[in-house]
Amino acid sequence: MTDRDETLRNEPGWTGPGGPDTESAPHQEPGPSPRPPVPPRPPAGAHPQPFEAERPGNSFRQPVHGAPPGRPGGWGAAPGPQTWSPPTRPIQPGQPAPMFGGAPQPPAPPQPNSYAELIRGDDLVPPRKPAPGRGWRRALYTATFGLINLGPSPEERRIAELEKTIRGPLRGHFKVGVMGKGGVGKTTVSASIGSVLAELRQDDRVIAVDADTAFGKLGSRVDPRAQGSFWELTADQHLETFADIRHRVGSNAAGLFVLAGEATPARRRVLDPAIYREAAARLDRHFSVSVIDCSSTMDSPVTQEVLRDLDALVVVSSPWVDGAAAAGQTLDWLSARGMTGLLRRTVVVLNDSDGHADKRTKSTLAQQFSKQGQRVIEVPFDGHLRPGGVIDGTAEMSRPTRTRLLEVCAALAEHFPRQDDRSRDRR
Repeated sequence: MTDRDETLRNEPGWTGPGGPDTESAPHQEPGPSPRPPVPPRPPAGAHPQPFEAERPGNSFRQPVHGAPPGRPGGWGAAPGPQTWSPPTRPIQPGQPAPMFGGAPQPPAPPQPNSYAELIRGDDLVPPRKPAPGRGWRRALYTATFGLINLGPSPEERRIAELEKTIRGPLRGHFKVGVMGKGGVGKTTVSASIGSVLAELRQDDRVIAVDADTAFGKLGSRVDPRAQGSFWELTADQHLETFADIRHRVGSNAAGLFVLAGEATPARRRVLDPAIYREAAARLDRHFSVSVIDCSSTMDSPVTQEVLRDLDALVVVSSPWVDGAAAAGQTLDWLSARGMTGLLRRTVVVLNDSDGHADKRTKSTLAQQFSKQGQRVIEVPFDGHLRPGGVIDGTAEMSRPTRTRLLEVCAALAEHFPRQDDRSRDRR
């Protein structure tokens, strides 16, 4: 050992073996480690100090630097105590609190802020079940003076849903055309559809327009007293209000208005596209829904003018081979001229106008039209819709006939414009 080593060992800071501290320190038995000092309690009224961990850069426990005493650092060293610091980013109001190790929770629904919002009638008053309208349920309800109320039947609920669809929202104008071979009940279906729409959409004005160039009879089926026609409507230069229009059109008890065509061939006035276009422009100012009884001739100039402005189409067919073939030709004609959009909005009506059709024939025709993607609805025979009679509404119709007509109108209502239709291409 050199003199330099002896000098280092005698210095006060030496901790190695043989130093003065180790030689002079007596041997002590290991005792329990002293407890950490308890911080003093703050006086009453003082604000509590935040945790040290909430300050940036601090934690609940100070990190241990280096390896623990008694074990060398490096490989195999025992891991130090894990520290955790809460997030320091402030949580915005309305933002869900972050969840560690899981997906964020959706925000809670807003809570009412006033007593008026806390008091809800739905929570205090039990819902009232609607009374049945007909059948044995209605008889039981009447016999028990309303004590036993089983509610409407499934058929009544289905009819209520159809009527709700027909009363759906409508913006702008809605125009539906009715086409078919002569003798299949095209005019009858036009007047019936218009009457259903007029009864259920009383906030809108509904008009049926006779655009059949072969001297149609729509006016006589709705209002035989109607005197106006296309020519009187377009010739009047003082049609400023609905009262002015009202004198040029007829109406029935259901609230359906009608613009009749040429009633007699003696005048020899033939409807042309210009007159129809002018009359349609004037009617659009006062009527929201138009049901147009088209000609059976597809190549007619007036029919082509009508097709340019339609939102939906109804093709009427008889439940026989000749009527179904004519309806198929109508659909092929639309497809060949690129009117695929209107073809998708077309409903095929199998109208049993005489009551002699058998179920097998109607079922076969319905399947053939359905295979092409068309909506097919069968309308049964109804004596109140016989040719030549006046259709005043749906009150005199049989229940199956009215239900089928509701299905037709509900299928058309699916194509109601829900936005401004002035710049919409209907083709």
